[in-house]
Amino acid sequence: MWKRKEEPVINEVKETPRVSPPPQERKMETTQPEATRNTVAHIGKSVLIKGELSGSEDLYIDGQVEGTIELREHNLTVGPHGRVSANVNAKEVVVQGTLKGNVRAADRVDIRKSGSVVGDLVSARVVIEDGAYFKGSIDILREPVQEVASAVSAPNALGNSA
Repeated sequence: MWKRKEEPVINEVKETPRVSPPPQERKMETTQPEATRNTVAHIGKSVLIKGELSGSEDLYIDGQVEGTIELREHNLTVGPHGRVSANVNAKEVVVQGTLKGNVRAADRVDIRKSGSVVGDLVSARVVIEDGAYFKGSIDILREPVQEVASAVSAPNALGNSA
């Protein structure tokens, strides 16, 4: 009888390691390829930058920046603790903190509830949430006049001119 009880215990111990894969295999499954990760540069709360700032990736500012910011093809986010005193040129600008300076965005400018902007905005789209502070002027960009004119004068599907 004693032999019968010992055998199932030995079998269970042998089968347990087979159930879980080695730690190296699990680690490889959870990692993502470099190309699929979004790269965002961060400027922390305690960082102060004075001068010209430019980059080829998205930028998140939670510190203080004075000067100019050039991110033509990328996005700029001013975090809730961010204080920016600069002229900005970016694809998209989101303001949760304070921004003093002119902003030119190819796509849109988004001023959140906690955000404050003092300066002129030039963008295709502008979003200002309730409670946000804004002082300045807004210029909404449209398609270039030549593209609109050629679309109007082009013949339609029936061969008639518009």
